[in-house]
Amino acid sequence: MGLEQIYTQILTEHNNSNRNKHHIDHPTAVLKGVNPSCGDEIELELREKDGVIEDAAFTGVGCAISQASASIMIDLIKGKTKKEALRLANLFFAMIKNEVTDESQLEDLDEAIALKDISHMPARVKCAVLGWHTLENAINGQTNPDEAEKTPEKSK
Repeated sequence: MGLEQIYTQILTEHNNSNRNKHHIDHPTAVLKGVNPSCGDEIELELREKDGVIEDAAFTGVGCAISQASASIMIDLIKGKTKKEALRLANLFFAMIKNEVTDESQLEDLDEAIALKDISHMPARVKCAVLGWHTLENAINGQTNPDEAEKTPEKSK
């Protein structure tokens, strides 16, 4: 089996699996991510304690790439510090932008490397990065606009 087939299998398995697609108990952060150009939507839930992401999951709808990418990301960030999760997100963005192409530098992304060729499909880049941008925003303390209205103290 060639590398391209393995990558396709990884994306298909994550898209079809519900292991990361559910709600978690007692999330400390919940943030929606939307790609208005195609309609992909996710809601990312994180439970963090002492700077470590104890659990994470997502719900939502969208294309196979957005759903698989979010699932792969969750596998990667569980048990990591918020700082490490942000480092991985930045590495993922660099891979998608073709700024980092050396396989040895990308090893930390594990199965997320399956998305590296998305950079050659500009219309699909937003699909692949949706979950990762939502993660970045959640870690940085952003809230959904409707949540900020309900709890103004969080937006300060």
